Amino acid sequence: MERVAKEQLYGCRMCGQCALPDTGYTCPMTCPKQLRNGPCGGVAADGRCEVHPDLVCVWVTAIERGQAAGHGADLDLLQRPVDHREWDRSSWVNYWQGRDDGLGVAYSEDDPRPLLRRELGLSPR
Repeated sequence: MERVAKEQLYGCRMCGQCALPDTGYTCPMTCPKQLRNGPCGGVAADGRCEVHPDLVCVWVTAIERGQAAGHGADLDLLQRPVDHREWDRSSWVNYWQGRDDGLGVAYSEDDPRPLLRRELGLSPR
């Protein structure tokens, strides 16, 4: 059920370590480079993906959605690298069994806003 629902709704790649709530319900694993902590340095000025210029950068979408929902600060959580041993496993089961504890690291007030958000004219939260 998780696979079908999340694939249809969010393009989920079933990494087993879901970051959807922290990324404006945009699956970061849909990024061609599978970046979990924001966009690469190749995002075009119009927000297009460097690898697939016909698509909007996954992180531009995540930032816009997070901001619109009032959860921009969630994007300041640093996501740990994917543990590929969890790939194709249920993140719901991993969550309830405590195997995804501490996936995100809290935002620090000392950190500047990510460059992309400044360039898009979005507030830090």
